[in-house]
Amino acid sequence: MEAHFELNEVTEKLPKHLHKFIVKQPYDEYTPQNQAVWRYVMRMNVDYLSKVAHGSYVEGLAKTGIHIDEIPRMEGMNRILKEIGWAAVSVDGFIPPNAFMEFQAYNVLVIASEMRTINHIEYTPAPDIIHEAAGHAPIIANPEYAEYLRRFGEIGSKAISSSKDYDMYEAIRLLSILKEDPNSKEEDIEKAHAEVEYLQNNMGELSEMAMIRNLHWWTVEYGLIGDLENPKIYGAGLLSSIGESKNCLQPEVKKIPYSLDAAYQNFDITSEQPQLFVTPDFAYLSLVLEEFANTMALRNGGLSGVRKLIDSQGLGTIELSTGIQISGNFSNVIEDQKGRVAYVQTTGPTALSNRDKELIGHGTNKHVHGFGSPIGKLRGINLPIEDMAPRDLDAYGIYEGKQVKLEFESGVVVEGKVITGTRDLRGRILLVSFDECTVSYKDQKLFTPDMGLYDMAIGKEVVSAYAGAADVRSFGDVGKVSKNKSHKIVYSDREKTLYKLYAEVREMRMSNASDEQRLVEILDVLKNEYSNDWLLALEMYELAIEENLPIAEELINYLTQLKEHKNLEKLINNGLKLIDNQQLAKV
Repeated sequence: MEAHFELNEVTEKLPKHLHKFIVKQPYDEYTPQNQAVWRYVMRMNVDYLSKVAHGSYVEGLAKTGIHIDEIPRMEGMNRILKEIGWAAVSVDGFIPPNAFMEFQAYNVLVIASEMRTINHIEYTPAPDIIHEAAGHAPIIANPEYAEYLRRFGEIGSKAISSSKDYDMYEAIRLLSILKEDPNSKEEDIEKAHAEVEYLQNNMGELSEMAMIRNLHWWTVEYGLIGDLENPKIYGAGLLSSIGESKNCLQPEVKKIPYSLDAAYQNFDITSEQPQLFVTPDFAYLSLVLEEFANTMALRNGGLSGVRKLIDSQGLGTIELSTGIQISGNFSNVIEDQKGRVAYVQTTGPTALSNRDKELIGHGTNKHVHGFGSPIGKLRGINLPIEDMAPRDLDAYGIYEGKQVKLEFESGVVVEGKVITGTRDLRGRILLVSFDECTVSYKDQKLFTPDMGLYDMAIGKEVVSAYAGAADVRSFGDVGKVSKNKSHKIVYSDREKTLYKLYAEVREMRMSNASDEQRLVEILDVLKNEYSNDWLLALEMYELAIEENLPIAEELINYLTQLKEHKNLEKLINNGLKLIDNQQLAKV
């Protein structure tokens, strides 16, 4: 089936299960006012951030195909991003954390296709194209940071979630959608906010995914770099917020040296952050990431790793010491007397793999109803099965056609007729298959002959446990797209008329052909019909100043009147200051 998004040498490597999160960028739905909001924010950002952002920011804008005057198109960004080994795809708002991380692991930026409204011009609670494209993309032009981002995705996509994490994701997604939609009912927003607060207060122990999401927030989204006294900005949430990018550097916002402690610091997406973490350089980010990865079940496995997978109630993988990987929904684990894994059990479709490649004949079609296996050493035998040579296997009766009774140190007993064994390329045994097999633990029957052939995984311990499948092709379409879709804003006829005026002024600027008489007429309409719209008046003033038109004086008087609205004063003053600075630069 043909992909519904642009394929290039980067995006064609994406596994199929990620395709469903990608949407066509709704470029034709961006209104002329959206374009004006983009231009205002970007001009403010470049003017200010060139002084306070990491040196990669301004240079990175050009390298990633982002222009100040218009909202970028994915196709255009991709043509430029591929030069630095990255790509971008359009998505609908927040996507699940594991999917977000997995895209990143494939060097793909996910860019929310929505565009903030003028009411949220300084900050939006929802991910939008300003945040994603103008915030995230420029810094990846820095090779060291780009590698950190890729590595973060690689490790983060393996982080195990708790069963409550997805509920939190859905709650945050819904709240951000409602807060960005100007047509939302206040009672709906309050209800969604209460749900987020309730979940935040009842999450229990932080999962691996919650902790790595915290690390992502305090670095990729809200990170500062340099020294504590005079840090620079590199986090996308700060780079895309003309309000918080200034506020964050004030003394009132506590600056903390970045460390693994950030994994335990939760955040609130609906308000500005009261503290921020400062990394000395990008290399240090990778050191902390590796430090965190060393705490994950991905690298430690064991009983706690299996229990994390059971608690997640999602698809996960364990790897045994032989290298065999078991992927499925883990439902039970038996603990031996020494606190080690004695037996694991999955429920539903399960696949067995080695080195991230499904073993032939051991996909979900074979193990439809689940898979269980003892883990550990045999009682009274110092040599683990995995280390046995063919002669040893024969001596202990683990050979084709032999009836055998294997008693593990844990007390699990496997009794049946050996059919065959499965080995890896190095000859190491991974599986032993039995006919007429019974598996028991104390008085509990774990497998009986009527259940068919029994495949026993070989391994003395669980060395790794992580989210997702070992072979991404084993389970087909995994993960789900949120049921809460971003709201398509319905514009009134009155709003559509205003946007046509924006389009006229935009065309005058782009064609260098201002029509003063028409500007006079538009200003009259603004005064009489749209008395709170300041941005169009500001764009008209810029045109009038550029071309020395007499209407400039009337426009500045009108903008001065609008500044009496306290919520508009700072926005208008910042815009006027930028226009004045540009004029001075030409003198």
